[in-house]
Amino acid sequence: MGDHSQGIEAALADFARRPNVPGSDSRLRDAMCLCLERGLDHLPLPGSGQTLTRWQQLATVGSIDLALLKLYEGHTDALAILEELACQPFAEPGIWGVWAAEPPSARVLASERNGDQVRLNGRKAWCSGAQQIDYALITVWSGGDQPQLVAVRLDQPGVTIDAQAWQAVGMAHTASVDLHFDNAVGQCVGESGAYLSRPGFWQGGAGIAAAWYGAATSLACSLHQQRQQGRPDEHADAHLGAVDAALYGAAASLRDCAEWIDAHPRDDARLAVQRVRAQVEMAVEQVCRHVGRALGATPFCRDPQFARLAVDLPVFIRQSHAERDLAQLGQLLVSHAPQDWSL
Repeated sequence: MGDHSQGIEAALADFARRPNVPGSDSRLRDAMCLCLERGLDHLPLPGSGQTLTRWQQLATVGSIDLALLKLYEGHTDALAILEELACQPFAEPGIWGVWAAEPPSARVLASERNGDQVRLNGRKAWCSGAQQIDYALITVWSGGDQPQLVAVRLDQPGVTIDAQAWQAVGMAHTASVDLHFDNAVGQCVGESGAYLSRPGFWQGGAGIAAAWYGAATSLACSLHQQRQQGRPDEHADAHLGAVDAALYGAAASLRDCAEWIDAHPRDDARLAVQRVRAQVEMAVEQVCRHVGRALGATPFCRDPQFARLAVDLPVFIRQSHAERDLAQLGQLLVSHAPQDWSL
């Protein structure tokens, strides 16, 4: 994956091996700050001709720790969005997040616009990592039918965090909390609707699939190492073969999607991305099943990094909407000829 990925693996080696202890993981923000200090958050932009390099880095962080990846992916996604929309709202460096979930029961309203500045009121749900980061890009509403992207400082008066609803064991340390805004200040980023209409929206969705893939490869490597060192076991070998086949297909799909995006950087990538997300999700589910059946309980109980990935990945991959996403893929395919199925 190149020098950049090797650099982050070396920088985060101690963090990856840390023991699991109850309570909050105070080292998570420190690890993310280390990435910023060493410039490991400066990735090629999607569609820049190096999309695969970007995804390789996301996969590397995903293979190390998914709680860290959640912060890292949100931060690097925010940097890409700000670049794409030609906006730099704050001069001071910090860790960014992107929160665009819009459940019916939680909506932030923008009012009193003065230039690019607005006042924010309401509740934003599913704010992952809010307890560890400094700034966020959030979607808000101001009367139109398209959301407005707004940059906010999280340490300002009028922003409060409510973490009571977060009861997860997997992905526990990057709690997806509720944020309450009470006359807080935000800076508009781009025009209304720009967040969803820009090419990078779907391109970023494929980057998430690369992170799923990276976490699955880490679990697979544990099985591969065990088979190299363990006694002969044809059943475990069969599991390893199934894992290899699943990962090989997913990797080919990711490389093909990255190549397509780089060849069509301004085009709508939804079909290509929906396909690759479905492919990678199915592969990850196969890897989790076969690795667990082959290795038994030992790594779940004795290997801290494996144990974290094993409990975090099933939660993290639910960023996919399962059959709903497959239905959307099918609906897209109805308007396309099936020539892509030809060899």
